[in-house]
Amino acid sequence: MAIVVSIFPVLLWRLMAFQANLLQAKGIQVLPPVNFTLTVSALAEVLLQWKPNPDQEKNDTVEYDVEIMTPEWETYETKKTCSTRMAVLHNGFSARIRTLLCYNNSQIESNWVTAKLQAPPGAVETSVTNLSCVIYTAINNTASLHCTWLAGKEAPEDTKYFLFYRYNSYTEECQEYSKDKWERNIGCRFSNTYIKTSETDEVVIHINGSSKYTAIKPFEQLFNPNAIEKVNPPRNVTVSLKQNNLLITWEMPASSFLKECFEYELNIYNWKLGYKQILETELNSVSLRIDDTCRYSIQIRANHQSWCSEGFWSDWTEPLYIGKNQPRTPVDSKVYTVLIALIVFVCSMALLTAIICRKYHLWSRIFPPIPTPQNGLKNLFLNKSYQRARTFTSETETEIGSCFEDLGSYTEDLSSDVLEDSCNLNY
Repeated sequence: MAIVVSIFPVLLWRLMAFQANLLQAKGIQVLPPVNFTLTVSALAEVLLQWKPNPDQEKNDTVEYDVEIMTPEWETYETKKTCSTRMAVLHNGFSARIRTLLCYNNSQIESNWVTAKLQAPPGAVETSVTNLSCVIYTAINNTASLHCTWLAGKEAPEDTKYFLFYRYNSYTEECQEYSKDKWERNIGCRFSNTYIKTSETDEVVIHINGSSKYTAIKPFEQLFNPNAIEKVNPPRNVTVSLKQNNLLITWEMPASSFLKECFEYELNIYNWKLGYKQILETELNSVSLRIDDTCRYSIQIRANHQSWCSEGFWSDWTEPLYIGKNQPRTPVDSKVYTVLIALIVFVCSMALLTAIICRKYHLWSRIFPPIPTPQNGLKNLFLNKSYQRARTFTSETETEIGSCFEDLGSYTEDLSSDVLEDSCNLNY
């Protein structure tokens, strides 16, 4: 059986070649198209145009076989004489075309005609690398676009990168960039775009650049908007506990997608046992039996299902707590953190102020000493004690000298009295 399957394509090809030879034997010729051109009609868009060969006989069964060779191989058939293809063009573009003629259930092809678009000029490894983009959808279904990239390895420090996005026929240049330490643009943000994540049209990102030292090579990339959408978290999450039955309900995220396009993950954490349970569901409610003596925190996040073009998982919702010994709520935790930070700040400022005032003697300047009235009696005792203590030796000598002087005067007085008495006795 396998041998038959492998031989069948060969036999079919030989049959078609034999029929083509018969057509050529009958004088029926197939001529290639003329004036085959490639034109860049928009960012990452090429217009292919050609004309039928004027010597080709008019026939309603004439078609054209188009083959895109670079940047990615693609082939298709058309009856028109023009075609538009989206492709990144920073490495060039090449295609070829031939005429197909169907006659009496037989097909004959012409020779190929090839056309090329050269890659735009620019030094090697000067274009951006690691381009990544994310789309955020607001409640009113408007989409914002955020992109980041790295500068090329050989890009000079003065390189200036410029980003453009194109969606359908609309093209816009970025006005809000983020920069690296050399002031080179490495990120862009569009607050509002015309992108519709519910549609399948691709988003074109084009980044070119300039430098006074070398030519900067441009870079392009195509994104499926569904694949780069950061899904919004589920809304209106509620939890209720009745005996041991836990009921969790929520609403779909703000999105232009249908309700059936979403899948969810639930993070249920048992604080008593330190155990985390992850549940996956496509519904908007979950019922569980739990141990009501434990406390639990519940968080939910959302994403598109794979058949709806899976994007990036949303952020987790704020935790909701249920059960006994409920932990501090997020609001209480924030208040507690703010109070701790405020106390630390006040203490630090007080310590810093004290150090500065002590170092520069600011206290004596800001708060000079207040003069007080003198206490005369206290000063008197203080002065006497001070003078006495200071002249103790001299005062002692003075007192001794005074004693001898007094004694001498007393002796003299006594002698005079005795003389007087003796004189009186003689008399």
